[in-house]
Amino acid sequence: MYDVIVVGGGPAGMTAALYALRNGKSALVIEKAGFGGQITHSPKVENYPGTLSMSGNEFAEQTLNQILAQGADIEIETVQSVEDAGDHKVVRTEEGGAYEGRTVVIATGVKHRMLGLDGEDELVGEGISFCAVCDGDFYAGKTVCVAGGGNSALQEAILLAEKCKEVIMLQDLPFFTGEKKLQDVLFARPNVRAYAGVKILRLRTEDGALRGVEIAGESGERTAIDCDGLFVAIGLIPENEPFAPLADLNEYGYFDTDEQCLTRTGGVYVAGDCRSKRIRQLTTAVADGATAALAACRYIDGL
Repeated sequence: MYDVIVVGGGPAGMTAALYALRNGKSALVIEKAGFGGQITHSPKVENYPGTLSMSGNEFAEQTLNQILAQGADIEIETVQSVEDAGDHKVVRTEEGGAYEGRTVVIATGVKHRMLGLDGEDELVGEGISFCAVCDGDFYAGKTVCVAGGGNSALQEAILLAEKCKEVIMLQDLPFFTGEKKLQDVLFARPNVRAYAGVKILRLRTEDGALRGVEIAGESGERTAIDCDGLFVAIGLIPENEPFAPLADLNEYGYFDTDEQCLTRTGGVYVAGDCRSKRIRQLTTAVADGATAALAACRYIDGL
């Protein structure tokens, strides 16, 4: 039986494992895909204290090596549920695994919200992207569309407008919802075109690559737009439903807890982007991981 089982191998999850191990506890980290989470999509991280510049992959690799050196166990499996067995918890996976721990830290992060169009999944990395910092250079001198109208979409578009031939904004609401200052900066650029109140109906492809989109406004009239890439910035989705029996969720599906990272179930904690919070950054994720792990250690020690 482990002292701490961490569900999720992003910055929050790996930090939780590190702090548990440094407090003399055994730790297992279960990750369904790749270690590092969303930060691995960032080729350059320059806002992490003490580090002038690094890539997200470098951060993930270094942190993983750090927890392995401290004695962490890892499993590449998809967690299906966490059961409260009184004096311990049972973590079950889709692969049939069942792992027992005195405490559990849930750090499942978030995933990108998709448009729900035919062929969308197949085009990710082949014309559909989510991160201008990561993929913007691939579209230097080309035309791209940005789906969304909130702050994230506007910020992505501002970065893209610096290097792309043209940036075309596509917002399904009748107006852009992002901050006015961001709108002023973006729409002042001569290479930015905007459509509001339109819906993307179809992805146009050729030889398996994106070549454009088809949109329609309130009148229903369809318009074809040529583009080399589509950046989707319509929000993030937490994946917390499997853990709802143990921890309250807010209306958006995030864990309804504060910086203490506690849940209504003793011995179960949450950390990182999956919980309700105003700021989602690398620094806040690792802070959550430390907070949750130390709370778990106090619980184990009966403090």
